[in-house]
Amino acid sequence: MNTTYINIEKKNGKTQYLTEVLPEIPTNTILYKKLTGLGATYGELKADRDSIILEPNVPVIKGKCKAPKHAKDNLMGVYENVTVDSIVKYLQACKEKHIKLLSTPESFSKIKAAFEEIDRDIYSTCYLLFDECHKIVKDVDYRENITLPFDDFFMFENKGLVSATPLDFTDPRFFKQKFQIMEVQPNFEYVQPLNLYHTNNVLQELKKRIGNIEKPIFLFINSTETIYSIMNKLDILEQSTVFCAYNSVKNLKDKKFSQVYSDWDAAKMNKYNFLTSRFFNALDIELNFQPEVFIVTDVTMATQSIIDPFTDTIQIIGRFRNGIASANHITNTDYKFQVRSKAQLKFRIKVFEENYKMLKAYYDNATSDELRDAVKAILNNHPLTPLLNIDGTKNWFKIDNYMAENLVQGYYNCFDELVKNYKRCKSFKLNYESTAYKLSDTERLKRENKSLSIKAKRREIVEQLEILKGDETSIAMEHKRELIRTDAFIVQAYDELGKAKIEELKYSQPQIREAMILKKYNENRTGTEFIEMVKNRFKAGQSYELSQINKIRDEIYGLLNMPPIKKKPKDFLSDFFELRDYWKNRQRALFLEYAKV
Repeated sequence: MNTTYINIEKKNGKTQYLTEVLPEIPTNTILYKKLTGLGATYGELKADRDSIILEPNVPVIKGKCKAPKHAKDNLMGVYENVTVDSIVKYLQACKEKHIKLLSTPESFSKIKAAFEEIDRDIYSTCYLLFDECHKIVKDVDYRENITLPFDDFFMFENKGLVSATPLDFTDPRFFKQKFQIMEVQPNFEYVQPLNLYHTNNVLQELKKRIGNIEKPIFLFINSTETIYSIMNKLDILEQSTVFCAYNSVKNLKDKKFSQVYSDWDAAKMNKYNFLTSRFFNALDIELNFQPEVFIVTDVTMATQSIIDPFTDTIQIIGRFRNGIASANHITNTDYKFQVRSKAQLKFRIKVFEENYKMLKAYYDNATSDELRDAVKAILNNHPLTPLLNIDGTKNWFKIDNYMAENLVQGYYNCFDELVKNYKRCKSFKLNYESTAYKLSDTERLKRENKSLSIKAKRREIVEQLEILKGDETSIAMEHKRELIRTDAFIVQAYDELGKAKIEELKYSQPQIREAMILKKYNENRTGTEFIEMVKNRFKAGQSYELSQINKIRDEIYGLLNMPPIKKKPKDFLSDFFELRDYWKNRQRALFLEYAKV
């Protein structure tokens, strides 16, 4: 594709709006804004033409429809539960005003049906703009219907795509229709300072970084499971609000967490505000202060929390129209992620294709139903199959997604790889550091593994306590408190008995508990207070009935807060006195001859 450039300047400290240099986006254009908040969508909503704008998520549509600056722009939002009939009524009312429809990709078919119902040609009537077009590639692996409008898209006479962070499109229709790339060139310094904190323990690093911040914090994490775990472990549930997709709202409410919403609302802000990828793009967050922004990636707990520096980080920072106090990315890495270049990934896909064609030919020419069925099973699980349409043709967006996902995953192979790619992005002034903790996210994952037996979990906790052995730093103590919260019994057992004794007892809880009781008893039994108490209650040269000895023994245990070991009277007193059997008041007794200690 040919690339043309548009210069953007700053005047009196304010960045020019796109409409000042580009009144309308030309047809067959991919507009690469490079900067968020330039007003590309705003310009289309104000443009002197009929428009359909496809937005990636519902909150963006609702936000723009409610915005006072668009009160006179005749906007209508189209998404789930908006009917074709309501769109028809809207179109019939648009006699003196321009059509300005904002829709999710999944609901575009309803707009198309409404135009058909009023017998109007949608393809010549409207300019179709796909906003935040990088989301087509990024989301298609789990949101297949996001590409549904594309067969129609290429039939529009006037159409375009826009993003501050577009990704490569390989669909040949872009080239057949001679699309151009229009790239914005800022004539001023626009890089954003960013702190990259690499660690092997995301929770501890996050706790350290947010601990002394008093004003509201925004945390972008694309995993509600990770979000809930963080809120729970940092004990901030009461101070937190989560903004996420509707299904995730239900999941969190099932956990008895109520401060969770599917739409952004500044009135619902809290001290800690968590947002999932539903809110990474296009949304305008307008605040009267500049917040601290934290992006959190935990590859051990949720690979979907991986953040692309070239798209996600830029988009997240761009949500705040009045700026931010600081941008911070806390992340761990995983050496198991493969680092592959674009060329290597293209070659990989080519090999998939060649192998698939061979198997498909084998399937088409199978000589029996059994053979055909067996080959079909292989084709269904072939690595190329997820990259195909239902009819077996290539889905170019899924191929683009495969390329992008594998490239980004490779960035998280190690700290150096991630730093290298953040620098290659050229949108950030990077400050970076790495901190290693004795207990990592991997250890946390092991002890929280729900599939492990209690014994296996306790064995893992004991191994982790061994790692912390002798370390009395505040971080080590925090690690230990986390282990206590996980299983207080085994931590206490380790402190009192040690690893070797616990392993000797084969992690049997009854045997461990008994050993702890005996240890405490034996420690107290040899203590000065215990000896003095026994000598005070029992005197040499006197006899005591067995029932009397038992009663006095239990009183001493109670007074000294000792485990109630039911030792026989002779066993109890034999360490302290020379004894002989005796009868007293026709009851069995012991005579204390003389004191041993």
